[in-house]
Amino acid sequence: MASRTVSERDGVYVGSQVHTLVKVLVVGHFGVGKTTYIGKISEIEPLRTEEVITQASTGIDDLSGTPDKKTTTVAMDFGRLTLSDNLVLYLFGTPGQERFKELWEDLSIGALGALVLVDPKRLGESFPVLDLIEQYALPCAIGVNHFEGTTPYPIDEVREALNLPEETPIVPCDVRDRNSAVQALITLVTYLQSRLD
Repeated sequence: MASRTVSERDGVYVGSQVHTLVKVLVVGHFGVGKTTYIGKISEIEPLRTEEVITQASTGIDDLSGTPDKKTTTVAMDFGRLTLSDNLVLYLFGTPGQERFKELWEDLSIGALGALVLVDPKRLGESFPVLDLIEQYALPCAIGVNHFEGTTPYPIDEVREALNLPEETPIVPCDVRDRNSAVQALITLVTYLQSRLD
């Protein structure tokens, strides 16, 4: 009887047939849904560095757009998704607060691109994130997260409000729905591949 390795049995490790491993960032402003996104899409138990929001963040973290938020990412989220027999994505979620932007330099090293999650009701909070995307020259796609009880915004209005070039892909998504989340990632990967052609 042949023995099986841990990777074959549990899916913990990437199979030996995989030759393409890609690092992708999942970014966005505070409270936009990055941790939820990676938790929903990852095929492995995601690494989370969440801490409870305490009084110490009063006056530092703006909770006005997310009054029910109880935790925040303080370093990164990490997950993995196999898109094909030969392509595996490593997903790194960045913290959304301005005070953690120093982590971007390390996290952006080796990343091929970024999925930028935005909340259409708080688009103004996306500009510091988009500035970092530009600073680190990361190709990106935009995922317009749908929040409970909100009306979907037309994509062309989001593009205009964020002053995005025509070639930047924008896709509606709901980070709580795995199919929707995967489609946003496929949009990014398709865009990255088109840039290589």
